[in-house]
Amino acid sequence: MLLVLCVDLDDDLGRKTDVETPVVGRDAVEEAAVALAETDPEDSDVNVLFEGVHIHDAVTDEPVAVAAVTGVDGSDVAANRAVGEEVDTVLASLTAREDVRALVVTDGAQDESVVPVIRSRVRIDGVRRVVVRQAQDLESMYYTIKQVLDDPETRGTILVPLGILLLIYPLTILLDYLGWPGSALGVISGLFGLYLLARGLGVEQLLDDLVQRTTAGLYAGRVTIITYVVAAALLVIGGVNGVQTLESLSDPVSAVEVLSALVYGAIQWFAVAGVTSSLGRVTDEYLREAFEWRYLNAPFYVLAIAAVLHGVSAFFLGFQDLQYLAAVLTGGTLLGLSSTLAFAVAESRLETADRVNQGPGGPSSE
Repeated sequence: MLLVLCVDLDDDLGRKTDVETPVVGRDAVEEAAVALAETDPEDSDVNVLFEGVHIHDAVTDEPVAVAAVTGVDGSDVAANRAVGEEVDTVLASLTAREDVRALVVTDGAQDESVVPVIRSRVRIDGVRRVVVRQAQDLESMYYTIKQVLDDPETRGTILVPLGILLLIYPLTILLDYLGWPGSALGVISGLFGLYLLARGLGVEQLLDDLVQRTTAGLYAGRVTIITYVVAAALLVIGGVNGVQTLESLSDPVSAVEVLSALVYGAIQWFAVAGVTSSLGRVTDEYLREAFEWRYLNAPFYVLAIAAVLHGVSAFFLGFQDLQYLAAVLTGGTLLGLSSTLAFAVAESRLETADRVNQGPGGPSSE
Protein backbone atom coordinates (compact mmCIF):
# COMPACT_ATOMS: atom_id res chain seq x y z
CA MET A 1 0.00 0.00 0.00
CA LEU A 2 1.17 3.51 -0.82
CA LEU A 3 0.54 6.00 1.96
CA VAL A 4 0.50 9.64 0.87
CA LEU A 5 1.49 11.71 3.92
CA CYS A 6 0.73 15.43 3.83
CA VAL A 7 2.97 17.08 6.45
CA ASP A 8 2.08 20.36 8.20
CA LEU A 9 4.91 20.78 10.69
CA ASP A 10 3.71 24.03 12.32
CA ASP A 11 0.06 22.85 12.63
CA ASP A 12 -1.58 25.54 10.50
CA LEU A 13 -4.42 23.11 9.89
CA GLY A 14 -5.14 22.58 13.56
CA ARG A 15 -4.60 26.20 14.62
CA LYS A 16 -6.68 27.81 11.88
CA THR A 17 -9.54 25.31 11.59
CA ASP A 18 -11.54 23.01 13.82
CA VAL A 19 -10.22 19.91 12.05
CA GLU A 20 -8.79 17.26 14.36
CA THR A 21 -5.59 15.60 13.28
CA PRO A 22 -4.41 13.23 11.99
CA VAL A 23 -6.80 13.32 9.04
CA VAL A 24 -7.11 9.95 7.31
CA GLY A 25 -8.95 9.25 4.07
CA ARG A 26 -9.37 10.94 0.74
CA ASP A 27 -12.65 12.72 1.50
CA ALA A 28 -11.51 13.79 4.97
CA VAL A 29 -8.28 15.29 3.62
CA GLU A 30 -10.20 17.12 0.90
CA GLU A 31 -12.63 18.55 3.46
CA ALA A 32 -9.69 19.65 5.61
CA ALA A 33 -8.08 21.36 2.60
CA VAL A 34 -11.32 23.21 1.83
CA ALA A 35 -11.69 24.28 5.47
CA LEU A 36 -8.12 25.62 5.56
CA ALA A 37 -8.59 27.36 2.20
CA GLU A 38 -11.72 29.10 3.47
CA THR A 39 -9.88 30.26 6.58
CA ASP A 40 -6.59 31.28 4.96
CA PRO A 41 -6.50 30.99 1.16
CA GLU A 42 -2.84 32.09 1.08
CA ASP A 43 -1.57 29.29 3.32
CA SER A 44 0.77 27.02 1.36
CA ASP A 45 -0.43 23.98 3.30
CA VAL A 46 -3.67 24.19 1.32
CA ASN A 47 -1.70 23.19 -1.78
CA VAL A 48 -0.04 20.36 0.14
CA LEU A 49 -3.41 18.86 1.07
CA PHE A 50 -4.83 19.18 -2.44
CA GLU A 51 -1.65 17.68 -3.87
CA GLY A 52 -2.10 14.71 -1.57
CA VAL A 53 -5.66 14.22 -2.85
CA HIS A 54 -4.41 14.60 -6.43
CA ILE A 55 -1.73 11.92 -5.97
CA HIS A 56 -4.31 9.63 -4.34
CA ASP A 57 -6.59 9.92 -7.36
CA ALA A 58 -3.72 9.50 -9.85
CA VAL A 59 -2.44 6.19 -8.41
CA THR A 60 -4.52 3.35 -9.88
CA ASP A 61 -2.12 0.38 -10.02
CA GLU A 62 -1.95 -0.34 -6.27
CA PRO A 63 -3.85 0.31 -3.05
CA VAL A 64 -3.36 3.89 -1.86
CA ALA A 65 -4.31 5.90 1.23
CA VAL A 66 -3.88 9.57 2.00
CA ALA A 67 -3.49 11.22 5.40
CA ALA A 68 -2.54 14.60 6.84
CA VAL A 69 -0.31 14.81 9.92
CA THR A 70 0.62 17.93 11.85
CA GLY A 71 3.17 19.01 14.43
CA VAL A 72 3.02 21.97 16.79
CA ASP A 73 3.82 25.65 16.39
CA GLY A 74 7.10 26.38 18.16
CA SER A 75 9.95 24.03 18.91
CA ASP A 76 11.12 21.83 16.03
CA VAL A 77 11.81 18.97 18.45
CA ALA A 78 8.27 19.06 19.83
CA ALA A 79 6.85 19.38 16.30
CA ASN A 80 8.80 16.34 15.05
CA ARG A 81 7.68 14.32 18.06
CA ALA A 82 4.04 15.27 17.44
CA VAL A 83 4.30 14.28 13.77
CA GLY A 84 5.81 10.92 14.76
CA GLU A 85 2.94 10.22 17.14
CA GLU A 86 0.36 11.06 14.47
CA VAL A 87 2.13 8.86 11.92
CA ASP A 88 1.89 5.99 14.41
CA THR A 89 -1.85 6.66 14.70
CA VAL A 90 -2.26 6.66 10.92
CA LEU A 91 -0.31 3.41 10.49
CA ALA A 92 -2.37 1.76 13.22
CA SER A 93 -5.58 2.68 11.37
CA LEU A 94 -4.55 1.09 8.06
CA THR A 95 -5.91 -2.34 7.21
CA ALA A 96 -2.82 -3.37 5.25
CA ARG A 97 -0.13 -2.79 7.87
CA GLU A 98 2.53 -4.82 6.08
CA ASP A 99 4.55 -3.54 3.13
CA VAL A 100 3.36 0.06 3.54
CA ARG A 101 5.40 2.67 1.68
CA ALA A 102 5.05 6.42 2.15
CA LEU A 103 5.20 9.38 -0.19
CA VAL A 104 5.76 12.55 1.85
CA VAL A 105 4.22 15.77 0.53
CA THR A 106 5.49 19.08 1.94
CA ASP A 107 5.63 22.77 1.03
CA GLY A 108 9.30 23.44 1.82
CA ALA A 109 12.56 22.44 3.42
CA GLN A 110 11.35 23.17 6.96
CA ASP A 111 8.64 20.52 6.81
CA GLU A 112 11.09 18.09 5.22
CA SER A 113 13.17 18.14 8.42
CA VAL A 114 10.68 15.62 9.81
CA VAL A 115 11.49 13.02 7.11
CA PRO A 116 13.94 11.08 9.35
CA VAL A 117 11.20 10.76 11.99
CA ILE A 118 8.78 9.33 9.42
CA ARG A 119 11.47 7.05 7.93
CA SER A 120 11.98 5.48 11.37
CA ARG A 121 8.37 4.28 11.24
CA VAL A 122 7.70 3.51 7.58
CA ARG A 123 9.71 3.13 4.39
CA ILE A 124 9.69 6.34 2.30
CA ASP A 125 9.53 6.09 -1.49
CA GLY A 126 9.98 9.79 -2.09
CA VAL A 127 9.34 13.38 -1.06
CA ARG A 128 7.15 15.70 -3.10
CA ARG A 129 7.63 19.42 -2.54
CA VAL A 130 4.66 21.50 -3.69
CA VAL A 131 5.65 24.79 -5.34
CA VAL A 132 2.91 27.07 -6.63
CA ARG A 133 3.46 28.32 -10.16
CA GLN A 134 3.07 32.07 -10.56
CA ALA A 135 3.03 34.38 -13.52
CA GLN A 136 6.32 36.16 -14.12
CA ASP A 137 4.97 39.32 -15.68
CA LEU A 138 5.31 42.81 -14.21
CA GLU A 139 1.83 42.89 -12.71
CA SER A 140 2.40 39.69 -10.74
CA MET A 141 5.73 41.03 -9.46
CA TYR A 142 4.10 44.30 -8.41
CA TYR A 143 1.39 42.61 -6.36
CA THR A 144 3.90 40.21 -4.84
CA ILE A 145 6.08 43.11 -3.67
CA LYS A 146 3.00 44.96 -2.43
CA GLN A 147 1.89 41.96 -0.39
CA VAL A 148 5.35 41.55 1.13
CA LEU A 149 5.51 45.21 2.13
CA ASP A 150 2.06 45.04 3.70
CA ASP A 151 3.45 42.64 6.30
CA PRO A 152 4.69 44.77 9.27
CA GLU A 153 7.55 42.42 10.14
CA THR A 154 8.81 42.13 6.57
CA ARG A 155 8.37 45.86 6.04
CA GLY A 156 10.56 46.67 9.03
CA THR A 157 13.19 44.13 7.98
CA ILE A 158 13.50 45.43 4.40
CA LEU A 159 12.65 49.12 4.45
CA VAL A 160 14.62 50.21 7.52
CA PRO A 161 18.04 49.00 6.27
CA LEU A 162 17.20 50.32 2.80
CA GLY A 163 16.30 53.70 4.29
CA ILE A 164 19.58 53.82 6.22
CA LEU A 165 21.52 53.03 3.05
CA LEU A 166 19.73 55.81 1.19
CA LEU A 167 20.65 58.22 4.01
CA ILE A 168 24.39 57.64 3.54
CA TYR A 169 24.83 60.25 0.80
CA PRO A 170 22.77 63.07 2.42
CA LEU A 171 24.40 62.40 5.79
CA THR A 172 27.84 62.63 4.22
CA ILE A 173 26.94 65.98 2.61
CA LEU A 174 25.45 67.31 5.85
CA LEU A 175 28.41 66.30 8.00
CA ASP A 176 30.86 67.67 5.46
CA TYR A 177 28.94 70.95 5.48
CA LEU A 178 29.16 71.04 9.29
CA GLY A 179 32.89 70.44 9.12
CA TRP A 180 32.77 66.85 10.38
CA PRO A 181 33.75 64.82 7.31
CA GLY A 182 35.24 62.03 9.39
CA SER A 183 32.02 61.49 11.35
CA ALA A 184 29.91 60.20 8.46
CA LEU A 185 31.00 56.58 8.84
CA GLY A 186 30.48 56.72 12.60
CA VAL A 187 26.96 58.12 12.30
CA ILE A 188 25.97 55.56 9.67
CA SER A 189 27.42 52.63 11.62
CA GLY A 190 25.67 53.98 14.72
CA LEU A 191 22.33 53.95 12.91
CA PHE A 192 22.91 50.38 11.78
CA GLY A 193 23.95 49.40 15.28
CA LEU A 194 20.86 50.95 16.85
CA TYR A 195 18.63 49.22 14.32
CA LEU A 196 20.24 45.82 14.88
CA LEU A 197 20.02 46.21 18.66
CA ALA A 198 16.36 47.22 18.39
CA ARG A 199 15.59 44.20 16.23
CA GLY A 200 17.61 41.82 18.36
CA LEU A 201 16.19 42.98 21.69
CA GLY A 202 12.63 43.41 20.45
CA VAL A 203 12.56 47.11 21.31
CA GLU A 204 9.76 47.78 18.84
CA GLN A 205 7.49 45.41 20.75
CA LEU A 206 8.45 47.05 24.04
CA LEU A 207 7.68 50.48 22.60
CA ASP A 208 4.32 49.28 21.29
CA ASP A 209 3.45 47.85 24.72
CA LEU A 210 4.56 51.07 26.43
CA VAL A 211 2.40 53.19 24.12
CA GLN A 212 -0.60 50.92 24.68
CA ARG A 213 -0.20 50.98 28.45
CA THR A 214 0.25 54.76 28.44
CA THR A 215 -2.82 55.27 26.28
CA ALA A 216 -4.88 52.93 28.44
CA GLY A 217 -3.65 54.74 31.55
CA LEU A 218 -4.63 58.13 30.18
CA TYR A 219 -8.14 56.99 29.32
CA ALA A 220 -8.51 55.15 32.63
CA GLY A 221 -7.36 58.17 34.66
CA ARG A 222 -4.43 56.46 36.33
CA VAL A 223 -2.47 58.62 38.75
CA THR A 224 0.76 56.75 37.97
CA ILE A 225 0.99 58.46 34.57
CA ILE A 226 1.47 61.81 36.32
CA THR A 227 3.63 60.50 39.15
CA TYR A 228 5.95 58.65 36.75
CA VAL A 229 6.47 61.83 34.72
CA VAL A 230 7.20 63.79 37.91
CA ALA A 231 9.52 61.03 39.12
CA ALA A 232 11.42 61.06 35.80
CA ALA A 233 11.90 64.83 36.09
CA LEU A 234 13.12 64.44 39.67
CA LEU A 235 15.59 61.75 38.56
CA VAL A 236 17.01 64.09 35.94
CA ILE A 237 17.32 66.88 38.52
CA GLY A 238 18.99 64.47 40.92
CA GLY A 239 21.49 63.36 38.29
CA VAL A 240 22.40 66.96 37.49
CA ASN A 241 22.74 67.81 41.17
CA GLY A 242 24.97 64.79 41.69
CA VAL A 243 27.28 65.91 38.87
CA GLN A 244 27.39 69.43 40.33
CA THR A 245 28.30 67.99 43.73
CA LEU A 246 31.13 66.04 42.13
CA GLU A 247 32.40 69.15 40.35
CA SER A 248 32.32 71.11 43.62
CA LEU A 249 34.85 68.76 45.20
CA SER A 250 38.34 70.16 45.05
CA ASP A 251 40.21 66.96 44.25
CA PRO A 252 38.44 63.57 44.40
CA VAL A 253 41.22 61.02 44.71
CA SER A 254 39.40 57.69 44.40
CA ALA A 255 36.49 56.02 42.67
CA VAL A 256 34.77 55.70 46.05
CA GLU A 257 34.79 59.47 46.53
CA VAL A 258 33.51 60.07 43.00
CA LEU A 259 30.64 57.61 43.52
CA SER A 260 29.92 59.04 46.97
CA ALA A 261 29.73 62.57 45.58
CA LEU A 262 27.27 61.53 42.88
CA VAL A 263 25.11 59.67 45.42
CA TYR A 264 25.28 62.47 48.01
CA GLY A 265 24.10 65.09 45.53
CA ALA A 266 21.37 62.98 43.90
CA ILE A 267 19.95 60.76 46.63
CA GLN A 268 17.46 63.22 48.07
CA TRP A 269 15.96 63.83 44.63
CA PHE A 270 15.92 60.12 43.89
CA ALA A 271 14.17 59.50 47.21
CA VAL A 272 11.44 62.04 46.42
CA ALA A 273 11.03 60.44 42.97
CA GLY A 274 10.68 56.99 44.53
CA VAL A 275 8.15 58.16 47.10
CA THR A 276 6.15 60.01 44.43
CA SER A 277 5.94 57.03 42.09
CA SER A 278 5.12 54.58 44.89
CA LEU A 279 2.33 56.82 46.24
CA GLY A 280 0.89 57.05 42.73
CA ARG A 281 0.88 53.27 42.46
CA VAL A 282 -0.76 52.92 45.88
CA THR A 283 -3.44 55.42 44.85
CA ASP A 284 -4.20 53.50 41.66
CA GLU A 285 -4.46 50.23 43.55
CA TYR A 286 -6.89 51.86 46.00
CA LEU A 287 -9.04 53.23 43.18
CA ARG A 288 -9.09 49.78 41.56
CA GLU A 289 -10.24 48.33 44.91
CA ALA A 290 -7.14 46.12 44.95
CA PHE A 291 -5.41 47.96 47.78
CA GLU A 292 -3.45 45.99 50.39
CA TRP A 293 -1.77 47.48 53.43
CA ARG A 294 1.65 46.07 52.57
CA TYR A 295 1.73 48.31 49.49
CA LEU A 296 2.41 51.21 51.89
CA ASN A 297 5.80 49.68 52.71
CA ALA A 298 7.23 51.02 49.43
CA PRO A 299 7.62 54.72 50.36
CA PHE A 300 9.06 53.80 53.77
CA TYR A 301 11.54 51.43 52.15
CA VAL A 302 12.56 54.20 49.74
CA LEU A 303 13.13 56.61 52.63
CA ALA A 304 15.11 54.00 54.59
CA ILE A 305 17.36 53.17 51.63
CA ALA A 306 17.85 56.87 50.84
CA ALA A 307 18.81 57.61 54.45
CA VAL A 308 21.36 54.80 54.48
CA LEU A 309 22.91 55.85 51.17
CA HIS A 310 23.01 59.49 52.26
CA GLY A 311 24.76 58.58 55.51
CA VAL A 312 27.30 56.29 53.81
CA SER A 313 28.14 58.81 51.09
CA ALA A 314 28.44 61.66 53.61
CA PHE A 315 30.78 59.54 55.74
CA PHE A 316 33.08 58.70 52.82
CA LEU A 317 33.19 62.35 51.77
CA GLY A 318 34.13 63.40 55.31
CA PHE A 319 30.98 65.46 55.84
CA GLN A 320 29.80 63.33 58.79
CA ASP A 321 31.49 61.22 61.44
CA LEU A 322 31.13 57.56 62.37
CA GLN A 323 28.48 58.23 65.01
CA TYR A 324 26.21 59.82 62.39
CA LEU A 325 26.70 56.84 60.08
CA ALA A 326 25.80 54.40 62.85
CA ALA A 327 22.69 56.38 63.73
CA VAL A 328 21.55 56.51 60.09
CA LEU A 329 22.10 52.80 59.57
CA THR A 330 20.18 51.99 62.74
CA GLY A 331 17.36 54.41 61.88
CA GLY A 332 17.00 53.08 58.33
CA THR A 333 16.85 49.50 59.56
CA LEU A 334 14.30 50.31 62.25
CA LEU A 335 12.18 52.28 59.77
CA GLY A 336 12.01 49.36 57.34
CA LEU A 337 11.29 46.79 60.05
CA SER A 338 8.69 48.90 61.84
CA SER A 339 6.77 49.70 58.64
CA THR A 340 6.76 46.04 57.61
CA LEU A 341 5.53 44.91 61.03
CA ALA A 342 2.94 47.67 61.40
CA PHE A 343 1.28 47.12 58.02
CA ALA A 344 1.41 43.34 58.38
CA VAL A 345 -0.38 43.57 61.72
CA ALA A 346 -2.94 46.03 60.32
CA GLU A 347 -3.66 43.78 57.35
CA SER A 348 -3.97 40.69 59.53
CA ARG A 349 -6.39 42.36 61.96
CA LEU A 350 -8.56 43.70 59.15
CA GLU A 351 -8.79 40.25 57.57
CA THR A 352 -9.73 38.76 60.94
CA ALA A 353 -12.38 41.44 61.48
CA ASP A 354 -13.84 40.76 58.02
CA ARG A 355 -14.10 37.04 58.73
CA VAL A 356 -15.79 37.70 62.06
CA ASN A 357 -18.29 40.09 60.47
CA GLN A 358 -19.15 37.66 57.70
CA GLY A 359 -19.54 34.69 60.02
CA PRO A 360 -19.99 31.11 58.89
CA GLY A 361 -23.15 31.87 56.94
CA GLY A 362 -21.90 34.89 55.03
CA PRO A 363 -22.21 38.63 55.73
CA SER A 364 -24.40 39.52 58.69
CA SER A 365 -27.52 41.59 58.11
CA GLU A 366 -29.76 43.41 60.51
